[in-house]
Amino acid sequence: MLASVVAVVAVGCTSSDRPAASEPTNAGTAVLGQVPEELRSFYTQEPRWAGCGGDYECAKVKVPLDYTKPEDETIELAVIRLAAGSNDERLGSLLINPGGPGASGVDYARSARAVLSENLLRHYDVVGFDPRGVGESAPVTCINDEQMDEFIAIDGSPNNAAEVEGLDDEAKEFAAGCEKNSGELLPYVSTADAARDMDVIRAVVGDEKLNYLGKSYGTFLGATYAGLFPQRVGRLVLDGAIDPRVSGEEMSLAQAEGFEQALRAFMDDCVQQSDCPVGPSTQEGLDQIGGLLDSVDQTPLPSSSGREVTQSLAILGIATALYDRTNGWPVLRDALSSAIDGDGSVLLFLADLYADRNESGHYNTNSMEAIYAVNCLDRPDHNSPADIQKNEAAFKKASPHFGDYLAWSNLPCRYWPTSAGDGPNAITADGAAPILVVGTTRDPATPYQWAVGLAEQLKSGVLVTYEGDGHTAYFQGDGCIDEIVDNYLIAGEVPEDGVKCG
Repeated sequence: MLASVVAVVAVGCTSSDRPAASEPTNAGTAVLGQVPEELRSFYTQEPRWAGCGGDYECAKVKVPLDYTKPEDETIELAVIRLAAGSNDERLGSLLINPGGPGASGVDYARSARAVLSENLLRHYDVVGFDPRGVGESAPVTCINDEQMDEFIAIDGSPNNAAEVEGLDDEAKEFAAGCEKNSGELLPYVSTADAARDMDVIRAVVGDEKLNYLGKSYGTFLGATYAGLFPQRVGRLVLDGAIDPRVSGEEMSLAQAEGFEQALRAFMDDCVQQSDCPVGPSTQEGLDQIGGLLDSVDQTPLPSSSGREVTQSLAILGIATALYDRTNGWPVLRDALSSAIDGDGSVLLFLADLYADRNESGHYNTNSMEAIYAVNCLDRPDHNSPADIQKNEAAFKKASPHFGDYLAWSNLPCRYWPTSAGDGPNAITADGAAPILVVGTTRDPATPYQWAVGLAEQLKSGVLVTYEGDGHTAYFQGDGCIDEIVDNYLIAGEVPEDGVKCG
């Protein structure tokens, strides 16, 4: 289970073209749509917006814990907005989500100028939110920092009965911790619940339809919204798509293939660089990386922090670098060079970047807990260790470097304390306006075939392909993709289905 890696920077601008913090938005009939009477108080609420750094405004939006019993307990969602740069050209709000599940949409919105074009920033209020169970929105809590260190470092590709038992015990303890600390919340952090929250936010900010940019897991969130509220779909971009039909096991297998493909692409490039520490051919380099991981499995690497770098941390570090060709690949060359020399510090830095762990040993967010809380509801897999071992050969064949690790990645869901949902289903969103589905051909975390699959099942899906590397495509350096997405979100220009860039 691998989430999006999000870089956060502080940005801000201001506009007076929509209600200020002291002037709450009142949702009109068009904004409400066909909202059940028992939910109208949530749709018409007037949250208190207040400055929260730079030119941002923040508020808490109240939603039902259980949408089938809206009169009972409520929770609050953390929401942030950055006003459109141009009063005259403002089109409304653009809700954004970076993925995960477990990544903070509030933090992502604070990085707006780094992840969105100036053109989009001029035309839209940027609105981010922490989905329920994440960040500052009724966060799921499972285990403490020391326990999390053990959880992510334990041998994730067991080679014998004792290691299988140890990993199984760790998975069981993790699930038990979630039940103990967040048991009342766990049944209500599904993607469907978060999508319903998005519709409340849409109304609260005063938009008749939802305009949305979702990346990685954010594509599943956006597609789920479209399936629930097709008539309220405005302009949706789903970048780095997830196919809603895949099970947890199928997801892990496809990711194993995706990361293996990305590692090979990295290696193809690495052997052309003067500072490549492995090689000289692609296959020889891949074999050396495999040998390194086998060695670390037996003897963890030391690091400058004093923490041991286990095989799981090394794999996580390598995978993290593969998300981003421009910034990640050079760091991975450095990490491999240091690891070959017996120092795992750079690999550990990359693993900690993924887990959002700081140098003091504290996990800045609950992303490592939320990813299981959401995925174990959305894609309930209950495979036993024996079941996983039966399927392990297929994972190893798909990915000699990541297969074992990802084969075991869903084990905590076996012990999940809350009842599961219906599981994966196709989403057609019949009646929705055209929806852009963007896929990258060598995306490690959301393999390209998922984008093809999502675009095919959405009645109004339009596939846009980026032939390249890295996770997601918009605002990653390809002007063709950026132009297509911007023209769609700003002018409503729908590209030809199947258009390719890169």
